[in-house]
Amino acid sequence: MATTVSDGGRDASRYRSAQIGLTRLLVRDIRGLRRLIIPSRLRQSMPDWLAAMQAVIDQYSFASAALGAEFYDAQRDAAGVPGVFTASVTDPPPEGKTEASLRWATKDVWEREPDVATEAQSQPLAVRLEQAAKKAEAVAQKLVADTGRSTVTGAVREDAQATAWARTAALGACAFCKLIASRGAVFKQDTARFEAHDGCHCGAIPIFRGQRFELSPQAAEWARLYQEYAVGHSGSQLARFRRALAEHDPNPLPGAF
Repeated sequence: MATTVSDGGRDASRYRSAQIGLTRLLVRDIRGLRRLIIPSRLRQSMPDWLAAMQAVIDQYSFASAALGAEFYDAQRDAAGVPGVFTASVTDPPPEGKTEASLRWATKDVWEREPDVATEAQSQPLAVRLEQAAKKAEAVAQKLVADTGRSTVTGAVREDAQATAWARTAALGACAFCKLIASRGAVFKQDTARFEAHDGCHCGAIPIFRGQRFELSPQAAEWARLYQEYAVGHSGSQLARFRRALAEHDPNPLPGAF
C-alpha cells in the first residue's frame, strides 16, 4: 500500500526545527568573532576575521549536511523502499565562495571618497560595521543551510528509488517560499538546485517510488490564494500573492523579501 508524505508532516517540521536550532548556534558563534575586527586596524584585522569565519562556516556546514543525510535516510526507511542507499553529505562551500560572500557583506565598511560613496558607505564606521555584521550573519546562514538542503536534493538525484522532492516552508515563511511550497512535489529527480534567500529556513523533503505526496492544509491554502488572487496577472503575481497572504493568511508574513 502506498504511503503518503506531506510538506507539513511531523518529520519535516522536526528537521526544519533542527536546522533552525543550528542557525541559532551559528549566529551565536559568529557574533563572538566580531572582537577580531579592530576598527583602528581594519585592514590588518579583517583577514583574521575572514579566516575565523571560514572555519566556523565549515564546521556548521558539516553539521547541517549531517542533519540532511540523517533526515533523508530516515525518510527512506519510513517509506519502506527496497535496496540499500546511504545519503552522501555535501562538502562545505568552497573557500573562494565563502570569502567572496563575506567580502560582499563587508564591502561598505571601507572608507570611500565623499563624491563616490553611497549612502551606506557615508555612515560612521560603527554603523557600517554593524550593518556588515548583520549581512555576514545572513550570508553564513544561507551557506550553511544550503549545505543541508543540497545533501537532501543530491541524495534524491543519486537514489534510484527517489522520484522528486518538495519544499517545506514554515507558517511564517515569506511569500516566495510559500508560493514554491504550494506547488508540491514538482521538483523531479534531476532538478538542479534549491532556490533560497538569506534567512530562508525552508527544507526539502524526498518522495520515493510508491509514495503519494499530499499538500499540507496550509500549503493547500497558499495554493488556493495564489489561484484566486494572482493567476493571470503577468509580472505582478508575487506582489499580488503577498497582498493576498497579508489579508487572508492568519500566519505571520515577513515585512520584506
